[in-house]
Amino acid sequence: MHKLIPLAALAVALSVGAARAATDAKPAGAAPSEAKTAQQSRMKTCNADARAKDLKGADRKAFMSDCLKKKA
Repeated sequence: MHKLIPLAALAVALSVGAARAATDAKPAGAAPSEAKTAQQSRMKTCNADARAKDLKGADRKAFMSDCLKKKA
């Protein structure tokens, strides 16, 4: 009997946690926010430009920073 109470409490805690996780999860087919897709689009364009210019290291980092600021 003494072992049954902690096991029951653990079972309740786990079931509440699982139910909460299920309600907090986003659906698999959820569309990304517009802000996220705009940022992804800027990143894709800037990456392509940096690749075309064959930039590496600090030069690429500076270019990407400037490019992403301009597109914002």
